[in-house]
Amino acid sequence: MRQPGRQTRRPERRTPQTAAELAKVHERALAEAAARAATRDTTPDDPSLFQPRPEIGDSWERLRRLGLDPDAGAAAVHLGPAEIEHRRRTSGLDPLLPVLRGTLLEQSGQPPLILAIADADGHILWQEGERGLRRSADRIGFLTGARWIEESVGTNGIAAALRAQRPMQVHSAEHYLRSHHSWTCVAAPVHDPGTGRLIGAINLSGPAHSIRPYLLQLTATAAKLAETELRARRLESLHHLRTLAAPMLARVNGPALVVDAAGWTAAAAGLPPPARLRLPAEGWSTAAVHWLPSLGECVIEPLADGWLVRPVPLRNTAPAPAGDPDGPDGPAGLGAPDGLGGLGGLLAEQTEGARVRLDLRRPGSPALSVHGAAGSWSHALSPRHAELLLLLATERNGLSAAQLADALFGDPARTVTVRAELSRLRRHLGGLLAHRPYRFAESVLVGVAGPEDPYDLLPSSSGPAVRRLRAGLAGGTVRLPGTPPLPGQLPAPRTGRVPLPPA
Repeated sequence: MRQPGRQTRRPERRTPQTAAELAKVHERALAEAAARAATRDTTPDDPSLFQPRPEIGDSWERLRRLGLDPDAGAAAVHLGPAEIEHRRRTSGLDPLLPVLRGTLLEQSGQPPLILAIADADGHILWQEGERGLRRSADRIGFLTGARWIEESVGTNGIAAALRAQRPMQVHSAEHYLRSHHSWTCVAAPVHDPGTGRLIGAINLSGPAHSIRPYLLQLTATAAKLAETELRARRLESLHHLRTLAAPMLARVNGPALVVDAAGWTAAAAGLPPPARLRLPAEGWSTAAVHWLPSLGECVIEPLADGWLVRPVPLRNTAPAPAGDPDGPDGPAGLGAPDGLGGLGGLLAEQTEGARVRLDLRRPGSPALSVHGAAGSWSHALSPRHAELLLLLATERNGLSAAQLADALFGDPARTVTVRAELSRLRRHLGGLLAHRPYRFAESVLVGVAGPEDPYDLLPSSSGPAVRRLRAGLAGGTVRLPGTPPLPGQLPAPRTGRVPLPPA
């Protein structure tokens, strides 16, 4: 019962809830984008009208710029039977089918659905579900062997989950192609727990009118179960490698490690074992001795499904002690999934003339390269660290924690997360990053390598500043630091400062 004199406030409705409303948003967005392109008008849409979600709006704008026809799509890409079987065997997803079927399809009382499992490139490797529904899906090209990427079939659940690397739903007219408006797709990415590499996506599709809200969470849970199964298999493989390595380690003179192909330690003798060694992404060179950040110079020898690593006498560095928070087995070291490989101790004293390059050319695989007196380094970044470093690279005068929180979350009060992540970054990068405000050191030369399509810049990010930066790059009003100017465009300032587009 409503209390006398008390008014109730209905929550603000930010996104359309029905397929009919979504269809109106879809048609209006395409029409207004075409009109702006014809007049070269960059004025944003009326914010008082319904707007698509940021991820959907960015996808629509990207596909419109690519010239994808919302009525026809692009030429379909289909794998042959032999290629499908090859990808099934090498994807690492094959062992997961029983748990996924049991979790997603064999549940009573749920509406008819199609389960599709795609690899990291968006190829549908398996597709199961109710026969009549699958026949309907075949008519829009949603079948085994099809490559379900935005460039071919527009905005869809599989492509959205692979780009954003988080669970995503594309409902009804959120699809870019009009032929898909009667469908809703929910999808979640699957990562290899051993390497962190994206290996595929799990998707549930069905009629838009019958999809239940809980299916997105169900799909996300199934992806976590799949990763748990992969983790259990990795631990079993490590145990097998440890058994094979035990006799060899007993005969080795001096300290040694045995790690699997992803760098996870199976066994150690004579030194504190790190949880994981960060191995070169490009593989080992032909040199007899290799340098590893946490161990120094090492001799590397192949062993079964892994490597025998033997440190040699070190000249300037020594392995970090066990339990050191900045050491290889500490929360900020190589054992951390988004660690930067123990750069801090060396780089803190080598900032003068150092060159930092943020490589964002490959969507979903940001990397950081550092070149200085201590050597050259290249390491994978977590999405959050990539966002922070991009914002600091484009604003060399620095940003406060509140400004960074506003740029990432649209909420300047969320400073705790920002400070925690920057503290972790500064622990590794040392003097390369300054604070009060947060910024790159003045003596550091910073460059950013971006993708060819501006809308591929950190596609997993929905931060307001990152979205504005994408739009500015697409419109030619800004450019990334360290990139050559376009014809007729003024060079960037010598400071490397490239201001973010205004909110």
